[in-house]
Amino acid sequence: MNGKYVYLFKEGNAEMREILGGKGANLAEMTNLGLPIPQGFTVSTEACNKYYNDGEQITEDVQNQIFEALSKLEEITGKKLGDKENPLLVSVRSGARASMPGMMDTILNLGINDEVVQTIAQKNRRFAYDSYRRFIQMYSDVVKEIPKSLFEQAIDLKKEQRGLNLDTDMDANDLEDLVKVFKGIYKEKMGEDFPQDSRAQLLDAIKAVFRSWNNPRAITYRRLNDIPGDWGTAVNVQAMVFGNMGDDCGTGVAFSRNPATGENKIYGEYLMNAQGEDVVAGIRTPQAIETLKNVNEKAYEDFVMYAKKLEKHYKDMQDMEFTIEHGKLYFLQTRNGKRTANAALQIAVDLVNEGMIDEKEAVMRVEPKQLDQLLHPNFNAQKLQEAKVVAKGLAASPGAATGKVVFTAERAVELHKQGEKDLVLVRLETSPEDIDGMNVCRGVLTVRGGMTSHAAVVARGMGTCCVSGCGDIFVNEEEKYFTLQDGTKFTEGDWISLDGSTGNVYGEKIETVDATVSGNFAKLMNWADSYRVLKVRTNADTPRDAKQAYEFGAEGIGLCRTEHMFFAPERIAAIREMIVSKTVEQRDYQCKEEILNNYSNQWKVTL
Repeated sequence: MNGKYVYLFKEGNAEMREILGGKGANLAEMTNLGLPIPQGFTVSTEACNKYYNDGEQITEDVQNQIFEALSKLEEITGKKLGDKENPLLVSVRSGARASMPGMMDTILNLGINDEVVQTIAQKNRRFAYDSYRRFIQMYSDVVKEIPKSLFEQAIDLKKEQRGLNLDTDMDANDLEDLVKVFKGIYKEKMGEDFPQDSRAQLLDAIKAVFRSWNNPRAITYRRLNDIPGDWGTAVNVQAMVFGNMGDDCGTGVAFSRNPATGENKIYGEYLMNAQGEDVVAGIRTPQAIETLKNVNEKAYEDFVMYAKKLEKHYKDMQDMEFTIEHGKLYFLQTRNGKRTANAALQIAVDLVNEGMIDEKEAVMRVEPKQLDQLLHPNFNAQKLQEAKVVAKGLAASPGAATGKVVFTAERAVELHKQGEKDLVLVRLETSPEDIDGMNVCRGVLTVRGGMTSHAAVVARGMGTCCVSGCGDIFVNEEEKYFTLQDGTKFTEGDWISLDGSTGNVYGEKIETVDATVSGNFAKLMNWADSYRVLKVRTNADTPRDAKQAYEFGAEGIGLCRTEHMFFAPERIAAIREMIVSKTVEQRDYQCKEEILNNYSNQWKVTL
């Protein structure tokens, strides 16, 4: 540490990711590249760690650096925070060094108060009170932990009273009324009036973002993605640009390539006369990014140009947020975009073909767990986008499964013999006796059990999709049905789909695609073969496992577990008899004659 905790965007660069976080480093880099960026400053990850080390307090030296950077931002913008003549409004956003989308908190429109709102209202009264009500709600939720639902209920009541359908249908009077209601909610919950000191608001907001590093969803995300807890998050304070000032304003999120398929085409959505949270909140239906050229051709052309510039600079597909204020385009952030396994393959291969990266780098761009997904059936990407998640459990065994619900292993075997191939076994929990039924099902869904439960372990060994520990459903095994939390009932024969890579459960049939090592997958694996130094062997619990592994390119068997080899109906009885044998002769007979000979013959036939 050098004693410096706060950096203007122009003082940083992409190499300072550990200090500035991913978002701050990218904002600095975009500033250096000459992109249209609302200026601001970053409070570093070191300041976050110092905040926790100092008993969750921002010390005086860090406060002084924050206000010094604020003064410089005020000089750059020609505006001043909290000034009733020419007010500066800022956003306060998190920015860890690893991307954690949606896991931490954001506050927009900070700097607005009872005086500032009057100043803004002189130019655009509706915009002024829309911005103020949004700020009160965000500040109350993030900083003071007042339930967001209280404010949403007030909005719904106002729309009901006025006979309106959308938030955008509310006029300036409606929004001014909401501001009064929101301030009343705040006073009722906090016992004091809504704060008016903008500098105090800023410090409280920065503290709140630091605290969000350790909120439950952020902790869970870090655990699932192997992100160390001592990294901390940076905080980016950025001058606001507004997408909700009228019909020549808007906001959106877009990718430089399709994150579902990898297609080299701009992919995204936007809303006119809206702020960022409106795009993801589901309140209004966004428009496809291609239609922006019909609304503002220059903004669209500028966006495409800058998106390609960013992609070439970072040599990877970019996920970008943007705002249009009175026709002018601004970039709010960029980062390497999240993508599906198939998209990761397509993008990696395309970037090699386009000369941006070499083959070795392409191999490193695809995560091992993504390859694992590709070795199992997957959902049709387009169909999956249209499907609705009805429950969520643990992603116990990767792959995709769609089939008719069945509640016992015996029934699964019976239906399979009748020619039914698409089945999903739904149980409270599985037992070793269920192995035969699990073997004929596309997937397994259990209410109980974790990642090391019987269902999870066996399913992974069989290469079968499994979602375990799904407490969102209630299973009645005796009457053979299960229900969702909203009361929706599923009985035997109803279609469901499971995503063993995410834990998502869908209450419908979704088309699946079988795994094959071909096309881009085969090309990438051939590249990997040219650089690797280790040979790959497989775990083989059953002959089927060994055969499948061989087809996928395994060069031998590295581990062979025995306990799952003897659960088939023709063997498990003999195993039990061997275990309870009272004499050596009885045990040897069961072992040699009934078990080993039977099983070795099966291997010979299979292989």
